[in-house]
Amino acid sequence: MSDLNLLYTDVEDDLRSSVRDLVAARSEPATVAAVYDGDRSVVDPLWRAIAGDLGLAGLLIPEERGGAGASAREAAVVLEELGRSVAPVPFLTSSVVATTVLLAAEPGGPADELLAGLAAGERTAALVLPLSAGPGEEAPGFTVDGEGRISGSARSVAGALEADVLLVPVRTAQGTAVHAVRADDARVEPVVSLDMTRQLADVTLEAAAGQELLGASAGGDAVRSGLEVGAALLASEQYGVAQWCLTTTIAYLKDRRQFGRVVGGYQAIKHRLADLYAAVESAGAAARHAAATTAAGDADSVVSTAVAQSFVSDVAVKAAEEAVQLHGGIGMTWEHPAHLYLKRAKADQIAFGTPAAHRARLAELVDLPVA
Repeated sequence: MSDLNLLYTDVEDDLRSSVRDLVAARSEPATVAAVYDGDRSVVDPLWRAIAGDLGLAGLLIPEERGGAGASAREAAVVLEELGRSVAPVPFLTSSVVATTVLLAAEPGGPADELLAGLAAGERTAALVLPLSAGPGEEAPGFTVDGEGRISGSARSVAGALEADVLLVPVRTAQGTAVHAVRADDARVEPVVSLDMTRQLADVTLEAAAGQELLGASAGGDAVRSGLEVGAALLASEQYGVAQWCLTTTIAYLKDRRQFGRVVGGYQAIKHRLADLYAAVESAGAAARHAAATTAAGDADSVVSTAVAQSFVSDVAVKAAEEAVQLHGGIGMTWEHPAHLYLKRAKADQIAFGTPAAHRARLAELVDLPVA
């Protein structure tokens, strides 16, 4: 493994500040909570500000293909801040997963026009796979006929509601190809999701017209790469969730008084917070390492991703559960944002593979027997 500097650079700190300021100004907790009542009016303007005003939609796209030419390290910083605010935007699904799939296409081909649109924030894409699909899992049974029309369905797809282009993995005798289908040509049915800030949808295609962007020789590897990078950078979002839960809970316990004493002064509470602090800091290191190895193209990036997803997913859930419980009665109310973070953490826990699936994968990667 090459030497990696996991410290944040000045550029990354400036990027973090810009994202944090924008999200704080345009996506307050009460506004985010409204999506659970069906009010998604915050989603489009917030995404346009992030993708267009800040120019973050094309972070992973090289400059020669119309993007910013940044790396997974910068994308991870953005995801930390989006996790810290549970922002209801498709950055992970479009600017990370779908973009990574498209970047596998040869420059100068039909994928370039779509990449340029994504980089400019004018278009949004989604990979039509269940959110729970991890690296290496089989694609749903989409098929293509002799006239290039695609049929099939996939359930619980993340990012489909916000996308205007769907990237559909199509099974052929030679392997998996990737076709682009206009979202208007698909039946996209929203489903009630645990985390409505990343609402899922069932996608059905019935003889829909599509354009092949990646042939069967490259499509399967591109999809696996998209899921791999998605899993790696999801850990940064989960770390952002855990960080918010920890810092908010500590701040509350410093002020809350019961029986004439500050609640945070009780020894049992101190022990719980100390354990949680250690876990969250470790989660940050694991997430950062996964992002750094992914950015560097390190051979151990798959191991780092499996480690991060095995650990950070559970830490985020634990931090959110502790936030709800240690806030007492107010933490159980709709008005307090703690429930938003618990729902995001629980939904993220199964995204791109469960922690158990990543532990099993990690055991194979390092030649350990699976229990």
